[in-house]
Amino acid sequence: MVPFRPVERVRPEGDPSLLLLCDHALAAVPPEIDLGVPPAEMARHIAYDIGARGVTLALSDAFEAPAILSGFSRLVIDPNRAEDDPTLIMRLYDGAVIEGNRRIDAAERDRRIAAYHRPYHAAIDAAIDAALADGIEPRLISIHSFTPQLRGRAPRPWHVSVLWDRDDRIAGPLIERLRAEDELVVGDNEPYTGRLEGDCMWRHGTLRGLPHALIEIRNDLIADAAGQAAWAALLARCLSDALDLDAPAEDIKERR
Repeated sequence: MVPFRPVERVRPEGDPSLLLLCDHALAAVPPEIDLGVPPAEMARHIAYDIGARGVTLALSDAFEAPAILSGFSRLVIDPNRAEDDPTLIMRLYDGAVIEGNRRIDAAERDRRIAAYHRPYHAAIDAAIDAALADGIEPRLISIHSFTPQLRGRAPRPWHVSVLWDRDDRIAGPLIERLRAEDELVVGDNEPYTGRLEGDCMWRHGTLRGLPHALIEIRNDLIADAAGQAAWAALLARCLSDALDLDAPAEDIKERR
């Protein structure tokens, strides 16, 4: 059994000009927590961003760039929320009741923040600080995935979307480049908005004045290794063109 760890660091010595993030990489739950959620529910998008970890790792390989990924389920605590956000620890999500979260008290909330949420963000801050100390302004790219349809809601038509707030240095050219792809439906702040005060990109990008963007991929397109490799290659091409990056996109293979 793989030991639980709140943060996964990949290529820490990689090119610091690009930092890849994955807030919802795994559905892992630390052994001291019982969420009371059946395995079938933990396999759904409510527990993690399906396929996002594989895409992030493939992009890290392509650009030889560092990546920081969360090691815990978003149902334990959501690292893409501020510490005071009411949705930081979800009790109900897309029709599923999270029994282990229904009655947690302030002490347990604070413990989860200290044990899981803060170490993830501290790792991001450390990587950014190290790059800046070397005179390099890192560009932040966060990889997420979204479900094709929430229960009781309309189907979502987008294949991919770029979320952003005030800074379009990455989002603008990236959206334009993605829309140049044939038959690709590209969202702009859809199905979610990037204008969420306190989220990961706000904390590490907006507040620090660093160029950043969050990429959302529809999860049925990256549910297996082949889809993850294909989308990583597509994103590598588009990011290379939009940001003038050097990436051997053609060398991306399925991760075994």
